[in-house]
Amino acid sequence: MSKRVGCILVLSFAFISLLAQSIEFYPSNWFVQMKNKQVQVLIRASNMDFTNASLQVNYPGVRLQKLHHFSNGHYIAADLLIEPSTQPGQIVFLITNQGKKITQNWTLLPRRKGLGTQFAQGLNSSDLIYFLMPDRFSNGDPSNDRIAGLKDQALNRDSIFIRHGGDLQGVNNHLDYFQKLGVTTLWMTPVVENNMPDRTEHGYAATNNYKIEPRFGGNKAYLTLSENLHKRGMKLVQDIVYNHFGRFHFLVQDAPDPNWLHQWPTYTQTHYREQAIFDPYHSNSDVKKMIDGWFTTEMPDVNQENIFVEKYLTQNAIWSVETYGVDAFRVDTYKYCNVEVMNRLNKALLDEYPKIFTFGECWVEGVAAQAYFIENNLNLPFKSNLKATSDFSLLFGGILPALNEANTWSNGVIKLYTTLSYDFLYKKANNNVIFLDNHDMTRIHSALGESIPKTKMAYAWLFTCRGIPQLYYGSEFLMKGITNPDGLVRLDFPGGWVNDKKNAFTEQGLTNVELDFLHYVQALGSYRKSASALKTGDMMQYIPDEGLYVYFRYDARQTIMCVMNTDTKTREVKLANYPERTKAYTRGRDIISGNLTGSQFSIPAMSMQVIELTK
Repeated sequence: MSKRVGCILVLSFAFISLLAQSIEFYPSNWFVQMKNKQVQVLIRASNMDFTNASLQVNYPGVRLQKLHHFSNGHYIAADLLIEPSTQPGQIVFLITNQGKKITQNWTLLPRRKGLGTQFAQGLNSSDLIYFLMPDRFSNGDPSNDRIAGLKDQALNRDSIFIRHGGDLQGVNNHLDYFQKLGVTTLWMTPVVENNMPDRTEHGYAATNNYKIEPRFGGNKAYLTLSENLHKRGMKLVQDIVYNHFGRFHFLVQDAPDPNWLHQWPTYTQTHYREQAIFDPYHSNSDVKKMIDGWFTTEMPDVNQENIFVEKYLTQNAIWSVETYGVDAFRVDTYKYCNVEVMNRLNKALLDEYPKIFTFGECWVEGVAAQAYFIENNLNLPFKSNLKATSDFSLLFGGILPALNEANTWSNGVIKLYTTLSYDFLYKKANNNVIFLDNHDMTRIHSALGESIPKTKMAYAWLFTCRGIPQLYYGSEFLMKGITNPDGLVRLDFPGGWVNDKKNAFTEQGLTNVELDFLHYVQALGSYRKSASALKTGDMMQYIPDEGLYVYFRYDARQTIMCVMNTDTKTREVKLANYPERTKAYTRGRDIISGNLTGSQFSIPAMSMQVIELTK
């Protein structure tokens, strides 16, 4: 061989190798022995035209069933069948394109061990969720505060709309803090890549669903956090968005086909009114605008009716469980999704992981609307298989008016009683995630006029009502904030950054009031960990009596009496007034103070007592 020919061959191989390196696969890898033997691999190369490309796959137990082409030649999609006997290894894809042969490896991994026991465990009413925003919680690794090449290079803790540098290592550093609160489960705002020009602190505008945000520490940091949570017997909830992508997602900027997104002649925003979906008198145009309208200009609406899009979303969720050991999903903006597609996606997850738990963000008007989107007892043509929702109805229609409104026939604490009475609509109301605040709404202490007694009542209710309770970071020691704008309820957790004068992790710098309140929440959480009646017991409530509201949580081992006095004066409570639950008991013990109560006791105005009854 001449030197010239050898040089040409070397250059040719180098060119093909360079081309191969620019090829991307979604999913980035897959797994053997999945219950669903089929997987669709989306192959992308932004510097190639695959219009006439062919593909060969040579690997024992793997068969190419079909190759799909798109109007955008940057993409092809391969439908693969993976036999149960297939072994882990490197699959070689041979792409023949414009006379060139390009090889690229794609990995098949073994399935994660411990699925259903240590991982993919799901959630239940025994759990207590802690919800945080990684960027605003703790900066454990300042080296990743800025990442070269990303569009958003802003970093300024003095601005409520700019990144502050919190990351997954920062979260990892404080698992002891969560457990001291009684927390069993961690939920964070989305951790996938958000390579947007601005407002990247919240994470809800994904630009790559298969990549963890590098400013949070990337895949390695997320895996480490997952492993450390599970070593402690804790669980991981992943916040996932099926409704929309970020504007700079590669599937928006360089979509395989125009119909991967919901397209309109001019920009059309959703009207946000979910009633159009189930209204028996609805117009189709209203339904279309609700589901297909964009959430914002920066969050283009995904066309879930496209079978390739549905496959992409479904496989990404499954891949996330296998890769990161996710136990549950919280689905953002669920009510804007195509509910039929969501049912199929939920089923695909449950087929692989029978214990997986998914709850949706259904910020709706009223219990019936909320029940429509989840497993319910309604006789409807559409039957949702979503396990649960974040219980907005119980917050806005129940506990907030109970503590903020004067008691009348139809106002005040009667609204809490009434909202709970509609639980007959749910197949399993105890699955619903109950909460007092989150990243989109006024913090609970501010919502209650910064009243310590009211806020204590709110937390006592949260830890004792039916459902899965969720805390929002910092509210456990009275962080304040009114959501106008939203950045005011997304401030930094004090102590999460070096040189913070106030440190809630160590309790240094907390006021006496804040410290007392934190200890109060910790006491509630500690008690709940061992209280079977609160975790899995039944509930019985009594009609409020002029502001005095009494309910019970009970099982065969334990009866807990919850007394909420929203009246303006001290009230007398007699066990004999609640005979179904109290006839076997003569006294009780206040779970916070430890004080004993007799068969009759008084409760001050605007206070709540949680009493474990004894014989």
